[in-house]
Amino acid sequence: MNTRSRIKLGEYGENAACAYLQRQGYRILARNFRYRRYGEIDIVASKAGVLSFIEVKTRHSQRYGAPAEAVTLTKQRKIYRCAEYYLQCAGLMDCIPVLSFDVVEIIIEGTAAVQLRHYPHCF
Repeated sequence: MNTRSRIKLGEYGENAACAYLQRQGYRILARNFRYRRYGEIDIVASKAGVLSFIEVKTRHSQRYGAPAEAVTLTKQRKIYRCAEYYLQCAGLMDCIPVLSFDVVEIIIEGTAAVQLRHYPHCF
């Protein structure tokens, strides 16, 4: 898969994840929040006083394992560092809310999401 196709797949997955999260009562606060040293957080959302940092993994199949399995310990550490930077930028370091680190995995076939799983508080 070329870079352009991967970007489109990722954007599709993030859009589907945002739509799902909003139906579940989440408020989307940021998308693709970047910290140049450590990368980005796909979605920052809140629900019931919990601030969630959400990594979205979208695949065409599970041929190489479940999408959520791609969120390695190294990736988790980068997300933690980005989350800390988000808290600093949002002025939340003095009164840190309850945090959640989630993964949303999506399997698509053709142009439709056939499977979406949300793993809240998974790392």
